[in-house]
Amino acid sequence: MNPFLEKLNAGAILVADGATGTNLQKMGLPPGIAPEDLVLDDPSLLLALATRFVESGSDLILTCTFGGTRLRMKESPYVARVAEINIRAAQLARRAADLRPGVLVAGSIGPTGMLVQPLGPLAPQDASAAFAEQAQALTEGGVDLLVIETMFAMEEALLAFDAARAVSNLPIVVSFSYDKGTRTMMGVKPTQVMKTFAEKGAAMVGANCGSSLENMEKIVQEYASAKPGFPIWAKPNAGLPRLDEQNRAIYDLTPAEMGASALRNIAAGARVVGGCCGSSPEHVAAIAAAVKGFSTSGRG
Repeated sequence: MNPFLEKLNAGAILVADGATGTNLQKMGLPPGIAPEDLVLDDPSLLLALATRFVESGSDLILTCTFGGTRLRMKESPYVARVAEINIRAAQLARRAADLRPGVLVAGSIGPTGMLVQPLGPLAPQDASAAFAEQAQALTEGGVDLLVIETMFAMEEALLAFDAARAVSNLPIVVSFSYDKGTRTMMGVKPTQVMKTFAEKGAAMVGANCGSSLENMEKIVQEYASAKPGFPIWAKPNAGLPRLDEQNRAIYDLTPAEMGASALRNIAAGARVVGGCCGSSPEHVAAIAAAVKGFSTSGRG
């Protein structure tokens, strides 16, 4: 059986990793450089961050391929090497995961940044081709599952899911970003996401990014109410960013606050918990400690 599904079927609660972009910036990623470019330019930096998450207690780490579709990389000097970058990113993540037995690698697939026709310029067939190319490369690179994340429009998420399913037999997680409370910027509700993707065969649905821990907890509750018992993914931001004197984004939520919120999400039905923007290895360590305590206490 697939190792991710095996863990889910065994009732495991998994700790995911934290943010990619905001942590890389702290580690020296220059402004305007995409994490995907580092796969070829500075893979050691990516490996160092993934290793820190594994050492902090992550049971599952994502590849640095959020923007790894051909459409998203159209301005990159490596646009002709999209498949290679996704394969290598998967292999890099696996090197970090292998530092601790049982750590899983998830292939990250983010939105294209465009709306699908007729609301925007993105032709459905172009989106499908780009998502299929990325999903196939990540699968070839050896990931354990695919995560279609930070989605806000149902049309694009459906294209991504169907394209990934056409080229890969791996489990697929679908995670939306609800930046308008418990709605996405396009008005999508958690109940719609649960109904649609549970019926299509997603292994898990969830939410990442968003606006606050409180809203994330409401979203998890809405998911759970829509289909009790269905596994849920929850990766909130470490709060909303503010800019400091050097115009850098600062996230104020403490590791302890993230850990306490993860416990509330688990109680509501989350089976994978982690962090998104602003979440450091220290945040992940606090989440991992909370999950360990929850598991050893007999789950409440």
